[in-house]
Amino acid sequence: MNIVDEFTWRGMLYDATEGTAEMCGREAVTAYCGFDPTASSLHVGSLLPIMALARLQRAGHRPIALVGGGTGMIGDPSGKSQERTLLTVEDVDANVRGMRAQLERFLDFDRRPNPALLLNNADWLRTVTLLDFLRDTGKHFTVNYMLAKESVKRRLGGDEGISFTEFSYLLLQSYDYLVLHQKWGCSLQLGGSDQWGNITAGCDLIRKVAGGKAHGLVMPLVTTAAGTKFGKTEAGTVWLDPARTSPFRFYQFWLNADDRDVVKYLKFFTWLDVDAITALEETVTTRPADREAQRTLARAVTGMVHGDAELARAERASAVLFGGALREATPDDLLLVFDDVPSSVTTASAYEALSLAAALVQVGLAASKGEAARLIKQGGVYLNGERATDDRRLLTMADTIGGKLAVLQKGQRDRRLLRIEGA
Repeated sequence: MNIVDEFTWRGMLYDATEGTAEMCGREAVTAYCGFDPTASSLHVGSLLPIMALARLQRAGHRPIALVGGGTGMIGDPSGKSQERTLLTVEDVDANVRGMRAQLERFLDFDRRPNPALLLNNADWLRTVTLLDFLRDTGKHFTVNYMLAKESVKRRLGGDEGISFTEFSYLLLQSYDYLVLHQKWGCSLQLGGSDQWGNITAGCDLIRKVAGGKAHGLVMPLVTTAAGTKFGKTEAGTVWLDPARTSPFRFYQFWLNADDRDVVKYLKFFTWLDVDAITALEETVTTRPADREAQRTLARAVTGMVHGDAELARAERASAVLFGGALREATPDDLLLVFDDVPSSVTTASAYEALSLAAALVQVGLAASKGEAARLIKQGGVYLNGERATDDRRLLTMADTIGGKLAVLQKGQRDRRLLRIEGA
């Protein structure tokens, strides 16, 4: 299948320049996509272009992941309603290092004959002089041409306007494409649909300066069925860095995909073929309670981003969360599940001196021992997932998980952790 045809059936094609499909079917293409180093980690919103590059490579084309160590110091105005905060050189370089390791999980830099390349546009943008850039690149763009770009028009119509710094971003991205075309034979640029103006500007620059033919392909901006931005949750952005978003929370993000979104995500973010996705789509309609499509999605993406070991750990923790078998879990698994649950710390000797009622007061689930006793009598208290009924119960180390913690619960959702140190 021509890679453009695959993008089409997966819903990954929003638009492309004329002749893109013919070029990809005719020859092995070198294609690039840029990644903005505004943070030290990529996020799930970056996964669609990453998967696009990976699919190109598997189809026999050569992918270039371009990290914007140079353009990241300016900021792309596309899709932004106000000026970005400018980063220092040190911040940008640190972010580039963090992104590099993540990209290497998806792209094969040793594959022959089409190894992936990882480049940083700081290597050429930080060395070009202003006069040379204006003379050799700026002269090929009229102000009228730049004002007609959607990203610029949107900002000019707002209260903030646009600075000359961000106005010049289109020239810098076009220059990137020219450098990649001349040095690495790159003839296809990928991006989100908001990048169309920047990409076609690069195609024009290559035609004017190098007399070459270059193409662009843009993908849809991913949104949820509820109309919210993909990758944003109540807890914030879902990152690829496990230090920012734990593999367990990452797994849960995909497991919680809306039935209206899950088939689209399977097409975007997994390697499953038409038959496999069609079969899963049927389960969404016929057996939605099974959530088989969501589990398949969560396993595929978590394993790809974090590896099999972290996937297995996330699945164990998920079984604890939904199965309630807390005593069968390890303390580490429980800390994953309840990482956002308030916790208190005590010693082993202090723990064994507590009554269950006193422990409820200590962790903030009851205002007094009297209230705690009433809650226990009413059957509203759980210790390590098991209902407690004795309002005079004294705690022992047998009432812990692994000797390290106890999970106290009031009602169905209000939980606290009591962590035991020195056990």
